Amino acid sequence: MTSAEVDQGRLSDEAAETAPEEGYRRGLSARQIQMMAIGGAIGTGLFYGSGTGIAMVGPSLVACYAAAGIVIFLIMRALGELLTYRPASGSFADYAREFCGPFAGFVTGWSYWAAWVASCMAEVTAAGHYIAYWWPAVPVWATAAVALGVLLVANLVSVKVFGELEFWFSTVKVVAIIAMIVIGIGVLTFGFSSLGHTASVRHLWADGGFAPHGAWQSMLAMQGVVFAYLGVELVGLTAGEAKNPQQTLRKAINTLPIRIAVFYIGALIILLSVLSWTEYTPGVSPFVQVFVNVGIPGAAGIMNFVVLTAALSACNSGIYSAGRMIRGLAVNGEAPQAMTKLSDRQLPVPAVVLSILVMAVGIVINVISPDKAFVYITSVSACAGLWTWSMILAAHLRYRAKVRAGLLPSVDFRLPGAPVTNWIALASLVFVFVLMALSSDTRLGLYAWAVWFTALTIGYQAVKRRTPRSASAHR
Repeated sequence: MTSAEVDQGRLSDEAAETAPEEGYRRGLSARQIQMMAIGGAIGTGLFYGSGTGIAMVGPSLVACYAAAGIVIFLIMRALGELLTYRPASGSFADYAREFCGPFAGFVTGWSYWAAWVASCMAEVTAAGHYIAYWWPAVPVWATAAVALGVLLVANLVSVKVFGELEFWFSTVKVVAIIAMIVIGIGVLTFGFSSLGHTASVRHLWADGGFAPHGAWQSMLAMQGVVFAYLGVELVGLTAGEAKNPQQTLRKAINTLPIRIAVFYIGALIILLSVLSWTEYTPGVSPFVQVFVNVGIPGAAGIMNFVVLTAALSACNSGIYSAGRMIRGLAVNGEAPQAMTKLSDRQLPVPAVVLSILVMAVGIVINVISPDKAFVYITSVSACAGLWTWSMILAAHLRYRAKVRAGLLPSVDFRLPGAPVTNWIALASLVFVFVLMALSSDTRLGLYAWAVWFTALTIGYQAVKRRTPRSASAHR
């Protein structure tokens, strides 16, 4: 490592401790951050949404997750390089503001907030379906209201309580997937259970082929795949509350390929080998279906509890992320100043409460359109997520350009293959936008995004007139 890189690492650590917009208490331990990083790669998109994906494109869903996983890793390495350069809890918006201009920072901050708000709406939708497994008479809106209330309390106690709750949520998800993989391997190897005589890896290509509906149809499933990965960037927001963020965040990013390989690719291969893709039902968790067919007493109920945990975990993370992002916007004069306030425990209480109130709109959507709510809301969330990822890549491109010009110091944690890998990842994200326009359901998300972007453009002009410093370069 060069002396410049050593100096930059020292300065980054100091920035992590003294950044003026932080004000947070460093209550998240390395243990909690690592498990949050693992849990961020396991959510409702896998446990619930993959059932629809399997029915839609068959075994080729594995290739969709693998291709998207590569792109996600490139995005996270770009974010990791920026975090090493200058850690910040509002990282996505801060880097967009610094390298792409104040308008880009404004749109990115509000869009990431919207992504998590929309995502949490989807998670409470899924939670309602899981509760219905035990109590079908309980309406989805009631489940959503209770879940939001409980998670609100958890997020207002302390960041340590949030981290501990997320640690155990993630632990349940990890243990469940590993157990499913082990049992699936047992079924394939030793042939036990009622599936023993039919389970085979041949299901990956024998039941109509690897892509039974064609390669183009497989590509159309990418929107759902993108939603499944939304949240892996969450570790970037913990920079202001993580102990020793330099080491912790670097390790979390570097282990991402292993998490994707095991928890997504490995799990899907097992699911599609134990049971033919033609047996899966859209809108039903494939994990629940497998355990019902394996015949383990009570396994389906246990697995249903696990996927309910996944939904609550994602919503818990969403509340955390949305609160931190909107407070960062307020500090920059881009949101109501009341959102800058911290409680005695250094928690952004007003920002969290506002986010929860907007998330409650999801309850109304469930009442109006309970069947389509999940698809519609995930489409909006995916659009905002795609924008955020694109801005991470664009900011990284500008950062690297300034490094080459000698205007900023280089760091030792770099995105491999940049800038070529930046452009490959950006092109992939644009391709997903195009695919979303081709589906009537996901197209609604693009319409909503267009309205949202227009509203942000108008809002930015108003903010710029009211608060000139919000339109200035990053301080």
